[in-house]
Amino acid sequence: MPRGRPSPPVVLSHEERAHLLSLANSRALPHGLVQRAQIVLACADGETNSAIAERMRLNKNTVGKWRKRYIEFGIEGLHDELRSGRPRSYEDEEVAEVINRALQTEPPNATHWSVRTMAEETGVSKSTVQRWFDLFGIQPHRQRHFKISNDPFFVEKVRDIVGLYLNPPDHAMVLCVDEKSQVQALDRTQPVLPMGLGYVEGITHDDIRHGTTTLFAALDIASGEVISQCKKRHRHQEFLAFLRHIDANVPDDLDIHLIVDNYATHKHAKVKAWLAKRPRYHIHYTPTYASWLNQVERWFGIITQKAIRRGSFSSVKELVKKIEHFVDRYNEHATPFVWTATAESILAKVKRICSLISGTSH
Repeated sequence: MPRGRPSPPVVLSHEERAHLLSLANSRALPHGLVQRAQIVLACADGETNSAIAERMRLNKNTVGKWRKRYIEFGIEGLHDELRSGRPRSYEDEEVAEVINRALQTEPPNATHWSVRTMAEETGVSKSTVQRWFDLFGIQPHRQRHFKISNDPFFVEKVRDIVGLYLNPPDHAMVLCVDEKSQVQALDRTQPVLPMGLGYVEGITHDDIRHGTTTLFAALDIASGEVISQCKKRHRHQEFLAFLRHIDANVPDDLDIHLIVDNYATHKHAKVKAWLAKRPRYHIHYTPTYASWLNQVERWFGIITQKAIRRGSFSSVKELVKKIEHFVDRYNEHATPFVWTATAESILAKVKRICSLISGTSH
């Protein structure tokens, strides 16, 4: 039975929760502020200070402090208190002017602001502008790519696939299936200069191409193990052959749920006929432009980083051998990826992006 006085409850309005979620999911804001927003959200969900502290690996008094600060002061209470020191050189209005100019305008002779151009424009020192940019997480020189799905069944597909991740069906195996096509067997034109004290590994800027292979992979979300094959081409014939390979390597008494993207090969008539003859197979398509929902894409990133990108291969056969060796070693110590995003959190994020680029929430 819990001891001591119960913690005061945190009650959030819809707007407060939305604001806290934007803080808690931010990758640009200071870690301390992000963590405090996560603490308040957990408090609002009814978690105790002890449970939050144990889950987030914090001191229970720290959790209690930010619970109390939010109840007393709201969002403002999550920011650090003012400390003693030299008086401020700039007022809030001057800081806001620089930040708003960086966010909402462009310089007359460039596509984006830099610290120096902003300093010249406003008369504020470069070091001060840099400090303000760092404080508010503003990076005008950087861009991130995105693509919003135009799939009319985007919501349904997201809920379907995320449901498989968070609550997989009983007596079934969920496999994330895809192909990494055009994997090149590249050989450097000169030997690699080995890494040494004070300098990094050196490679030539050009290479010799010895051909390509296509890596087919199926990731078991429960164990993290991968079933893979390398093939010369990337057609429905090769995909059918890989499906037969999967069928030969999975238990006969389980239903098989396949998560695949919308590549035409996956929807070929012969592929559909093969699946129709095997009722235990269930196929789930990711929304268009949403291959990030397929966990095997993360595994492709791992094998690219660790075994392919920096490799030097004199033939396709050598490349395939390297891939097969990596898969064998990976499966010896495989662990599943931990999927934490709910369908609602994904849809809420997409909604925020749509509102930013169109001015509406639709």
